[in-house]
Amino acid sequence: MREVEVGKREIDRFAEVLDEKRFAALQETAQRGRELLGDRSIWSVNSTARGGGVAEMLVPMLAYCRGAGVNARWAVMEGDPDFFAVTKRLHHRLHGMAGDGGPLGDDERAIYERAQEANAESLLELVDPGDVVLVHDPQPAGLVPRLVEHGCVVVWRLHIGSDLDNDLVHEAWDFLVPYVKQAHACVFSRDEYVWPDLDPDRTHVIAPSIDAFSPKNQDIDPDACRAILSAAGLIGSDGGSEPRYRRNDDSEALVKTRARMEEDAPVPADAPLILQVSRWDPLKDPIGVIQGFATRADALEGVHLMLAGPDVSAVSDDPEGQQVFDEVRARREQLDEGLRARIHLASLSMEDVDENAATVNALQRHAAIVVQKSLAEGFGLTVAEALWKARPMVASGVGGIQDQIDDGKTGLLLADPRDPEAFGDALLELVNDYDGAQELGDRGREAVRDQFLESRHLIDWVELLAGLEVSRSD
Repeated sequence: MREVEVGKREIDRFAEVLDEKRFAALQETAQRGRELLGDRSIWSVNSTARGGGVAEMLVPMLAYCRGAGVNARWAVMEGDPDFFAVTKRLHHRLHGMAGDGGPLGDDERAIYERAQEANAESLLELVDPGDVVLVHDPQPAGLVPRLVEHGCVVVWRLHIGSDLDNDLVHEAWDFLVPYVKQAHACVFSRDEYVWPDLDPDRTHVIAPSIDAFSPKNQDIDPDACRAILSAAGLIGSDGGSEPRYRRNDDSEALVKTRARMEEDAPVPADAPLILQVSRWDPLKDPIGVIQGFATRADALEGVHLMLAGPDVSAVSDDPEGQQVFDEVRARREQLDEGLRARIHLASLSMEDVDENAATVNALQRHAAIVVQKSLAEGFGLTVAEALWKARPMVASGVGGIQDQIDDGKTGLLLADPRDPEAFGDALLELVNDYDGAQELGDRGREAVRDQFLESRHLIDWVELLAGLEVSRSD
């Protein structure tokens, strides 16, 4: 277990994006949070400090807590490849998918519990009795009993889930329930993901959020976007302004690191671009994105497709990443030369998390259309990120994506994400209707302002913790 440095951000900056009523509610919440926690710490524990939506969400969330006067801290657990193979299996089964098809039996539980025990020993040296500990997702779920025994207020937060109710989902929950049922509260992203075997009085729903001011979501003008993408090797040379962005600590920096590209030639700077940003995960269906684009490639003449994700060598808790990337690369190589030249695979460096985020920001803002063709999705923060940038979207009508996109009003939802022709038709519809696509994007941005910014998320958490404090004092 290692502690991650947490920055500090003032909540006053939300006055830039909230109306007076919402901003006043946020200020009142900050005061309430300070009074509630006093000199106690609030910890977040997860499995990685970079790569994936959970880590990205924790960076600003904890910094705003610090800015509000709360002692927020962050610890990341460690594990060997066998442990992460087991937790990846849990990840897939919680989505109702088989993953590698391996078992979740006694041997896997022994692997899982060995990692929990090793991490618990070091975590309990950091955490004091009375501290609040937010335990995120399946990887550290086994720490819950030890933390409760230690005298902490423990909340287990699950960021994934499934619309399916099959034997695979039940198998994952049978594995996890003995640990998480001991938490003082369990938090889910959607009502549909709340597991019925848990105490209903201890279950809560809090939707995730994005940070409007992070390097991934801050406003960047079109010239700077093109300069960033050119510097990162993601589009052809633009020769415009400097590739400048603002880091999480508000200092200015330049994008310098080039992405590792699989392509015949760079995307022309002026070519319309369809983009999917995601981890290299079969649940994100990257091969399906290629196949759907291919069904309408002739009608989408001059349009390019890019699949962008993290450099697989830098994401420690995702052992499948390299395999999936290799499969996507092989599928691209099988295409005829003309189509292959319009399809680009980008592996984005994770060496500098802020620079990576700024690069994704520029990609999303530059794209003509952003897609998220997931086969299953817990929530899908990349959807809210793209909507915040007023990008027209095509996404699967699964999981939390359905909570973010109002079909036909703020984006287009695919009823069947496995139908490549329906996906191709949706792309063609947006390419052929520029004004309609822009209206979707503009309405999407307003929906995010109302529902999916960090300000709302912070208020929800303080309300939850206030309820737990009442129950503990009785």
